[in-house]
Amino acid sequence: MNLSTSQCFLLTSLLLTCLAIGLTQDLQAAAPSPPASLSPEKVSDYLHSIIEADRKIYTTYVVKRMQDQGIVLAREDWESKNAIPLPAQFLHYSSKLVAESGHGIRFRLISLWPIHRRNGPATEFERKGLERLQNEPDTPQRGIVTSGKRKFFQSIYADKGITMACISCHNAHPLSPKRDFQLGDLMGGVVITIPLDE
Repeated sequence: MNLSTSQCFLLTSLLLTCLAIGLTQDLQAAAPSPPASLSPEKVSDYLHSIIEADRKIYTTYVVKRMQDQGIVLAREDWESKNAIPLPAQFLHYSSKLVAESGHGIRFRLISLWPIHRRNGPATEFERKGLERLQNEPDTPQRGIVTSGKRKFFQSIYADKGITMACISCHNAHPLSPKRDFQLGDLMGGVVITIPLDE
């Protein structure tokens, strides 16, 4: 029996489709099922990796680049001037948007040497976490905290000065209680708070 070119093409396509379906079913059967839920540690680690990437990109590729080229400065009073937000303000506004999403997740910058008092540790857990990060900056501080009747999982990650713009701003700010930061120093922490199911 002789087959035309179009018939050969059709049979080859059908054969490849059947093989693909069979392979997909075999892969699905062999693949482990995803976990029913993620641990709060994993969730906070995932969130932190995104927050940290956004901060590095904004600080290095936007703020530093724009200032080095003399295009525009990052300033604390950026809203009333022709300027862009400081990296800490960028994180603050991002966290406000996340909080407004209604998922109960919060994040913020804190420091043992805050320029503004509201950025200091709000709880004993936060204060002790920041103190521990000074000796172990690569180990996030984690725990369960309560607020009213609700429980939250909280992680505190080291926040280091990654550009001279950050260091210079903190060292020169009139409200700064610490004025000798150097590149790579621990300047504070990023706190991520995740609500736990009741």
